[in-house]
This record gives sequence, structure tokens and C-alpha cells, in this order.
Amino acid sequence: MKRIFSGLTDTGLVRSVNQDAYYIDPDGRFCLVADGMGGHAGGQEASRLATDTIREYLETHWSFPAKSHQLLEEALLKANHAILKDQRDHPERSDMGTTVVVVLFRDDQPSCAHVGDSRLYRLRGSRLDQITEDHTWVRRALKSGELTTDQARLHPWRHILSKCLGRDDVRQIDVQTFELEPNDRLILCSDGLTEELSDHLIAFHLKSIRACDQAASALVNAAKGKGGRDNITIVIVSNEQSD
Repeated sequence: MKRIFSGLTDTGLVRSVNQDAYYIDPDGRFCLVADGMGGHAGGQEASRLATDTIREYLETHWSFPAKSHQLLEEALLKANHAILKDQRDHPERSDMGTTVVVVLFRDDQPSCAHVGDSRLYRLRGSRLDQITEDHTWVRRALKSGELTTDQARLHPWRHILSKCLGRDDVRQIDVQTFELEPNDRLILCSDGLTEELSDHLIAFHLKSIRACDQAASALVNAAKGKGGRDNITIVIVSNEQSD
């Protein structure tokens, strides 16, 4: 298989600062998206710290015998500790935090880890599946039957996170493997995309535009066309058959 990557981040139409970040490993071993919060300086610093710490940890420990599950969990916990240390060193950023979603291509099956509501989707044919499960109050209410899907999408508490990096109570990280077949596409994204576009619209752009960079641009422009109220960040991975 040959994997093609493309990433794009945009401030959107309302925010003055972009607090999102993304990274694509030059060797195609991993990629991630982070969405910072906690004021302009805090949000930017939290997403930067998470991105840099995870990248450095994965690069340094890539050849270690640890399993991918352990590698991802340790990388994200280390990022959490880095943000907590920065909070102590800079009290003006004490409320900063970040979501993050990471995909790792290391074993027979890819792995992903996430904290918060930045998502991983997989497009297979015309079907779009959300691989990650949001760490939000609304998601909990949806699972318990307190809210319907339509209610959850418009609920005023939909942005309230139950977990993010930069909190003392982060002890475990959600890590999972998932299947990836030839011609599947993955999309990692911040909630600036999913807040504006339904899964149906995301799938439409992903399946109708072959070039990853053009698909990313189309998705960002579509989210801005719906209001662009938040920063929008996307990484697209196309799993193509080698010639």
C-alpha cells in the first residue's frame, strides 16, 4: 500500500488566532491534529506543546520493543505532563488545554489515540464511519439516551469536554486499532470542521475529490461557507494500492 497525506489548517471567519495544530511525519509513520483552548496564548501553546511532545516521543521511541498501544499512551501522557508543567510555570496559562487525535502506522493494523472531541473518520466506498468517540458531556448524554442525535447536534453544552490534555485527572488514554483496506481514506479533524459540516457533507467531499490536498481545501471552504466559527484543521490520509 502507498499512503498519501495532506494537511490544512485555517483560522476560520470569526476567530482572530489559530489555536489548532497538526503534524504529518515526513516518513508517513504517524500524523495528528490538536485543538487548543484557554485564551489566545494558552490555546496556541497547549496545542503546540502537545504536537511537539508527541512527535518527539514517537520519533525517539519508534524502534523500542514497546507495543504501539503503549507507545501512544505514553506519548499522550507525556504531552499532558508537559502542559501541566507549563501551567505551573506560567500561571496566566493555567486554564489552557488541548484535544488531540493521533494515528500511528507501525504494525499490521494502524492504531489511534485521542483525548477530547477531535475526531478520526474512515471513508470506505461511500460509507463514513467515526472511529473515535468524543469525550464530551453531550456524547455521554447521547449514549445514555438522555438526548437524541438531533438534540445533541444543537445542544448548548455540546462543546463541554469531559476530558482533554492539560488536566490532573488524565490517567488513561483511549487507544484502539482499526482496519484499513485499499482505497480507504482517513480524516483527522478538529471540531471546527464537524461543528459546521454533517457527516454526510464530509463524506461527499472526501469521496468526490480524489486529490487529498484538493479534498482538504474543499472541506475547509465548505466549513467556512457554513459560518467558519472556529479554527478548522484537517489531515487526510489516502491508502492507495501501489502500481
